[in-house]
Amino acid sequence: MTRAYVSRLAGLPVFDPNGDRVGRLRDVVVALRVGTACPRALGLVVEVVARRRIFVPMGRVTGVDAGAVVLGSGTLNLKRFEQRRGETLVLGELLDRMVTIRESGRRATVVDAGLEQLRTGEWQVTRLAVQEPGRLGRRGQLHQLAWAEVAGLALPESGQGTETLLATYRELNAADLAHALQDLPVKRRHEVAEALDDQRLADVLGELPETEQMGILGVLADARAADVLEEMDPDDAADLLAELSNVDRNRLLELMEPDEAEPVRQLLQYSEDTAGGIMTSEPVILAPDATIAEALARVREPELTPSLASQVYVCRPPSATPTGRYLGLAHIQRLLREPPSTLVSGVLDDLEPLRPEAPLSEVTRYFATYNLVAAPVVDDRGRLVGAVTVDDVLDHLLPEDWRERQRRG
Repeated sequence: MTRAYVSRLAGLPVFDPNGDRVGRLRDVVVALRVGTACPRALGLVVEVVARRRIFVPMGRVTGVDAGAVVLGSGTLNLKRFEQRRGETLVLGELLDRMVTIRESGRRATVVDAGLEQLRTGEWQVTRLAVQEPGRLGRRGQLHQLAWAEVAGLALPESGQGTETLLATYRELNAADLAHALQDLPVKRRHEVAEALDDQRLADVLGELPETEQMGILGVLADARAADVLEEMDPDDAADLLAELSNVDRNRLLELMEPDEAEPVRQLLQYSEDTAGGIMTSEPVILAPDATIAEALARVREPELTPSLASQVYVCRPPSATPTGRYLGLAHIQRLLREPPSTLVSGVLDDLEPLRPEAPLSEVTRYFATYNLVAAPVVDDRGRLVGAVTVDDVLDHLLPEDWRERQRRG
């Protein structure tokens, strides 16, 4: 596990995967929960150029130490950070709060918070440094305590406010939360959806039927809807936008950051029942001179789905889709059997890729023939444009109402 105290992180430089500095860490955003459950860290507030503060989701963070914070992705949303309902700033709001030490019943002040990454990849505030009041100008006793050993910071246990519902749902995965939302009255469903942070709402939207997706997107302000679409996987965002009118679709695309909107625009060019229409445009792409050690580091990124993490794709620059010439793919099983210093280009599988226009029937036969969980999609110019994953295929093979049937069952 990785643990760091937030006050010691304040002001640390934040670097992208290439080692370029993107800004400085100014705060950590967390979501408090009911009872003694540790708060979940949602992301970082990072100060970039011109003192602009932006939000970086914790899923982008790959390393935190005494000298720097390292991100796993160089793509950042440069919209100015705006704190949302249900969010708490550790340095700005949590420190200096008065709490009660449960064992002794004594009052104390929070002076620091310990941020820890669990084996699941999630970050939580698991410990607090609290100080009792001193006498005659002296400092009181300092305690290092687990979060559950203090009282006075958690959300209230009673009541049915939106914050309480959110706290109840904190532990649910995206699919289960989607089912829970569908069981709520429409008004409350929309209140909870609006109160979720962008990344969480994006994950949930990907698990909802199209009608529910459209209903929630419709109650969001345009700027918020664009933010949520940016956090969605490009293929899910494209599927959702495809259901809108041309006017609404283009308006939201214009509000999205250009780097986030471009892969969605590319996917919207393809028919939804083809490889191009169901692929994701953000698989793990490496240059020919990357080592196996670099490849394994990339597939460990917590934001990757298991199917996308199953293999890497090697291409000539540029590394964003559509890439330079596609050279081949390497399966993670092969990577684990080779020395870390070996070039990934030396262990490539020359499996014939799918074409973007390949119909769904051809895609399913391809997966069955080669026993794959993911497959490359390459255009007629030899460029990698995306990858189809087995969950994408299943989504399109199952009946349109399969999510509803699962919920009713």
